[in-house]
Amino acid sequence: MGCLRIFVIVVFVWAFLIPNTNQLGSYETQVILQLRKHLEYPAQLDMLENYNDDFCNLGSTLNMTIICKDNSVTELKIKGDKLVKVNEFYGVAVPNNTLSEHFSIDSFVTTLTRLSSLRVLTLVSLGIWGPLPVKIHRLSNLEVLDMNSNFLFGSIPYEMSTMVKLHTLTFDGNFFNETLPDWLDSLPNIAILSMKNNRLKGKFPHSISKLTGLTDIVLSHNAICGELPDLSALSNLHLLDLRENHLDSQLPPLPQGLTTILLSNNAFYGEIPEEFGKLNQLQHLDLSNNALTGMPPADLFSLPSISYLNLAFNFLRGSLPEHLNCGGELGFVDISDNRLLGTLPSCLNASSDKRIVKITGNCLSVDTEYQHSGSYCKQASLAKKRTTGKEIAILVGVVGGTVIFVVFLAVVLLIFCRRHHACRDVDHNMFPKVVHDNAQPNISAELLANARIISQAAALGSQGASSYRVFSMEELEEATEKFDNSALLGEGSIGKIYKGKLENGTYVAVRELTAYRLCTSWNFKLRMDLLSKFRHPHLVSLLGHCIDGGVQDDSTVHRLFLVYEFIPCGNFRARLSEATLGKILKWSDRLAILIGVAKAVQFLHTGVIPPSFGNSLKTDSILLDEHQIAKLSDYGMSILMEESEKFEAKGDGYNSWHMRKKYEDVYNFGFILLESLVGPFFSGKGETFLLNEMTSFGSQDGRRKIVDPAVLTTSSQESLSIVISITNKCISPESQSRPSFEDVLWNLQYAAQVQTTADADQRSDVTS
Repeated sequence: MGCLRIFVIVVFVWAFLIPNTNQLGSYETQVILQLRKHLEYPAQLDMLENYNDDFCNLGSTLNMTIICKDNSVTELKIKGDKLVKVNEFYGVAVPNNTLSEHFSIDSFVTTLTRLSSLRVLTLVSLGIWGPLPVKIHRLSNLEVLDMNSNFLFGSIPYEMSTMVKLHTLTFDGNFFNETLPDWLDSLPNIAILSMKNNRLKGKFPHSISKLTGLTDIVLSHNAICGELPDLSALSNLHLLDLRENHLDSQLPPLPQGLTTILLSNNAFYGEIPEEFGKLNQLQHLDLSNNALTGMPPADLFSLPSISYLNLAFNFLRGSLPEHLNCGGELGFVDISDNRLLGTLPSCLNASSDKRIVKITGNCLSVDTEYQHSGSYCKQASLAKKRTTGKEIAILVGVVGGTVIFVVFLAVVLLIFCRRHHACRDVDHNMFPKVVHDNAQPNISAELLANARIISQAAALGSQGASSYRVFSMEELEEATEKFDNSALLGEGSIGKIYKGKLENGTYVAVRELTAYRLCTSWNFKLRMDLLSKFRHPHLVSLLGHCIDGGVQDDSTVHRLFLVYEFIPCGNFRARLSEATLGKILKWSDRLAILIGVAKAVQFLHTGVIPPSFGNSLKTDSILLDEHQIAKLSDYGMSILMEESEKFEAKGDGYNSWHMRKKYEDVYNFGFILLESLVGPFFSGKGETFLLNEMTSFGSQDGRRKIVDPAVLTTSSQESLSIVISITNKCISPESQSRPSFEDVLWNLQYAAQVQTTADADQRSDVTS
């Protein structure tokens, strides 16, 4: 009996007097519960209610991880499901459908810093909004800070420069809208720097080139401009992703260890350095949609590890070496839409089943209908020169005293000036108004005052797009065999469309537009000048126009012909219909197409001035090229007709007309989303039927009833729910409740990110 008593006493002492390394103290327990309260009790933290103080033994889930050491939390990971919206009118970050207006990021971070032993902090998609407080630097032991997909805005605090233990800093998918920090060289241990999909502006900091421990630099989808510095000292760098910025310089030396270089959709100019052909670790190189000239180094194609090489939409010129060697790993090459001449080397033979090769839009002597004549590339090579801050732009215009010339010259000068000073304020500034005192009375003051295109349009317009020109009726009649019925592609509400072949072999689509309201020829030319500036990777390029009869400026236009690039692979609606024939368009493919179209419409709404609303958005106006890239057609028609339309409703006013057209675009895009969800069978039953069936999306059984099986079998529930939610908002009967296209695009990109993660997890499960 005495032994038993001694044993009980020992157990008591062990249980209550000896510290348990997996048991949190009451202080940190209360901190975690307080954080849960700040985050407004997200469902992902509901399990905390059932574990009392024993949070360290919860185990990891998909949405939450708490790891402890020595009675302190060292790792805290929470992944929520809240989305973010931005106020499109004020241009600043405000909470809307995230954490409530009562949320205080200052109080939240103050509470968070009480977990002083934290080494890993992940707070993703929790609806956190506001400027990041400077007191975040009190988490001095942090090695990993990941606050992806929230609504942080303003600047990244300078005080974070004292967080010297940071190894990973990730702020992807927020709304930071100040300059990229220039104090990053104060973080000696930083290896992963990722801030993609923000609004960061200003120059690329030279201080980054001192961070020799960096392995990943991911700053894509921002507004960073100016020169990219020499990064060759970053010997550990493997990934460099700077896509879709405004970088404007020659390509600098880069480190030898890079495996992935993504620099597309910038304004890099000059030749590709020969040193790029010595990057022996390189696997993936994307330099597309820039203004690069000269011949690419032949060694690029034969790098031992290169598998993906994209040089499309530049001004590369000359002849590729006849005996060009291709590396054994090279599986994809895109040299399309350049100015290349001569024969195609055998290792790039497009008919080879070893690799995919894209060569359209050059002047190569190959048997394909998508090549220009040799003279086209020779002339274009002489004419196309990169304009930089050290060069003078070539102003194109005709000498005259007419208003058209004045307005056109002003637009060109403003574009050049904007490009020259792009780093001063690349975000929101507008150009001064241009109004001529002698403006013709039958052109509205609004149209002349807003005859401005911001730098984004200018940059996109310079990236490999064909030159805009005026066609003659003789050219179009020859191209379409005098508009023979055999060339007719279709007929819509705004005119017939014909397929044509120009003298140089280029295929085009010719739209015959009947001017129902008579307008003067020079008035149309002014509008066409504005429309011709619309250049975007997801818009069908407008190549030129023709006015029937070639009438003079004071005459009226009865027929107008618009000449577009020809997109060969049909429209989105037809492609959706193929799902019923066994050719399934997977959910991830549909998302990619929808994201492309949303980018195009967002550009039309916010990337050009005056904006283009009322863009006839339908699934059959979304065309797909040979790479399954979406391109929107039938856009900008309101610019041609708006003068008489917008004032038809007496007293409605200019702004009301534009707001109505903008909300109309969102509503119509909602039905594109809906058709992508339900497929062609249900979408063919009409708008009223679909609106009634939207309630079915609320339950799993309802979804199985109406959602396209091709979507159900290839989508994750989370990704699908995100798109269903934004679809509901787009087709809201209350126009003021509909989201902006910026919001629509963000949701679609988030849904695609969620789907990519789900697909990767599924592949991992299959292989494990």
